[in-house]
Amino acid sequence: MSSVLQTPIEYLKGVGPQRGELLKKELDIYTFGDLLHYYPFRYVDRSVIHRIKDITPLTQFIQLKGKISGFRQIGAGRQKRLLATFSDDSGEIELVWFQGADWVLKTLKVNTEYLLFGKPQIFNHAYNIPHPEMEMFTDEVKTSGKGLQPVYSSSEKARKKYLDSKGISKLTQALLMQLSEKDVPEFLPAEVVQQYKLTSRFHALHHIHYPKSEAHLHAAMRRLKFEELFLIQLQMLTLKANRHQATKGFMFEKIDNHFDRFYKSSLPFRLTEAQKRVLREIRKDTLSGKQMNRLLQGDVGSGKTIVALLTMLMALDNNFQACLMAPTEILANQHFENIMELLRGIKLEVALLTGSVKGKARKYILDGLANGTIHMVIGTHALIEETVAFKNLGMVVIDEQHRFGVAQRASLWTKNENPPHILVMTATPIPRTLAMTVYGDLDVSVIDELPPGRKPIKTIHRTDVARMQVFGFLHNEIAKGRQVYVVYPLIEESEALDLKHLMDGYESLSRAFPKPQYQISIVHGKMRPADKDFEMQRFVKHETQLMIATTVIEVGVNVPNASVMVIENAERFGLAQLHQLRGRVGRGADQSYCILMTGNKLTNEAKQRIGVMCQTNDGFVIAEEDLKLRGPGDLEGTRQSGMLHLKLADLALDSKILEAARQTAQHIMDDDAQLSKPEHQPLLKFLQENLKDKAWAKIS
Repeated sequence: MSSVLQTPIEYLKGVGPQRGELLKKELDIYTFGDLLHYYPFRYVDRSVIHRIKDITPLTQFIQLKGKISGFRQIGAGRQKRLLATFSDDSGEIELVWFQGADWVLKTLKVNTEYLLFGKPQIFNHAYNIPHPEMEMFTDEVKTSGKGLQPVYSSSEKARKKYLDSKGISKLTQALLMQLSEKDVPEFLPAEVVQQYKLTSRFHALHHIHYPKSEAHLHAAMRRLKFEELFLIQLQMLTLKANRHQATKGFMFEKIDNHFDRFYKSSLPFRLTEAQKRVLREIRKDTLSGKQMNRLLQGDVGSGKTIVALLTMLMALDNNFQACLMAPTEILANQHFENIMELLRGIKLEVALLTGSVKGKARKYILDGLANGTIHMVIGTHALIEETVAFKNLGMVVIDEQHRFGVAQRASLWTKNENPPHILVMTATPIPRTLAMTVYGDLDVSVIDELPPGRKPIKTIHRTDVARMQVFGFLHNEIAKGRQVYVVYPLIEESEALDLKHLMDGYESLSRAFPKPQYQISIVHGKMRPADKDFEMQRFVKHETQLMIATTVIEVGVNVPNASVMVIENAERFGLAQLHQLRGRVGRGADQSYCILMTGNKLTNEAKQRIGVMCQTNDGFVIAEEDLKLRGPGDLEGTRQSGMLHLKLADLALDSKILEAARQTAQHIMDDDAQLSKPEHQPLLKFLQENLKDKAWAKIS
């Protein structure tokens, strides 16, 4: 960025020290450049003058031309307000000021023609406009044509110092008037600008604030979105390149006894082609001499655990230790039990390390990891504690990785002199656009097929009026020897949300499924871990036919005999959570069902979510829909990434721009990773001046 844009904001005419401090604290605007990149969040069309009779309940903002016929003040103290009658040839409307009455009376004149802009509202069955923008309708105003006017967000403190949308607009206008093209140099290579027909950076920043037309605004948006996504992609690819250059990886040269013996004699089913493909990708990584950093995406029930186990056995075959870290004790226990079952008959020392492991048992595990007698450990975040030391850790598998902070994950890298290979797994499929943006520095593998013999889960929507039919269906399934989950969003009644809560549900189901013929387990987050585990084990052992639970069972329960998942108040859950819960069934050979119970009245968004769930079992389709409905900021795990500071781009809507930005960044990195070519010098200069603490500092 040029030196002009790095000028402290207090030096802009109309700012000064006091307002400058306010802009920094309240709006994060420190320099001229920050102000230039403080974009409007919407625009209003000031080119059209309406008439008072045109106002309807749907009118957001309106521009009127007319005269004030008189003022009057009513109320006293805090209730005091100034009213004015404003009229044109179609009617009249009341204007209201709750503060600043003296200034208004001093400034505005009766029987003088004004151009008014404001937001109509209804009070006592009549329209009024509070605190309208007013300017005298002079010859200059007649010819200027207001066009699209920017609207900026502000804060209460800033607004009190006249740094509202109008105040910010005045400052931006003042800044733009003193800038020339040399102050806002182009940093994208000329061929990229030409290839994608992008407007110049200078014109884009002008027209994002003051577009002459919709076409100018569209061109500015497209250019700045491309720029935003391109810089993120370049950052990701640079991080990846730097990691590969700087971090040597352990070589897993042998596939030996542990892997072969398990693969040939202990594998409970044939691997899918998708699982084999992922294992080939992992094998290639571990032979490359570079540290593997791979994200494994697989839908619920797609067989990620087998891939993780085979990957850890590769490490063991090369005299390294391996660990698997899960976010909860329930999930860690589940993995441990599954892996011990799979490894039956194979001589390996496998340990479980969680917060519950104490005393001698804990000491035994810590000693075994340090001296190498324990080959594989499964655990929770207890694994990252300083007291845990490995003799030779070579492979780390992190499950449900979005539940761990970046620092927690990175601390496992320090458990050996060279960082171990990392495989991060998620059962929450990530939309492709989001994966490219948030996880662009990772290599991504996808298990996109289910193991053979699995039948697709049938998802059905039912309202409360059909509850007795649903109970009848559950009776039939239980009579076939199957088991049922019933999930509630809350434990105790909430007057605010009027939900069927868990205890009420337990009473209702106890009447429909009475003892001794039926047994019911109950599990929720407020129970002690031991009690929770006891109830879960009763269900696992088929001692109970129904499990009533909160979302504590979202992960970590694997009961192949359970064939029905009933989700109460399904409209209260997000798509990703509904999909995770549905994944608790469909794990055996029987046909499984997910029944989404809702009230009769649903919002449009809730109807969309329920519709998507009933139409598809594909987690990637669901993730894309979730992104469209909620936006990236709400999706689990993206906030912590530090990558989604997008001001303009929308990952759900701008996938084509993202594709183009990704291709461009990849092409530049492949062609000239050090940005040493003449055509890349402006880009290098921009990166070094703007992102000194990021990966660009390593580009010299």
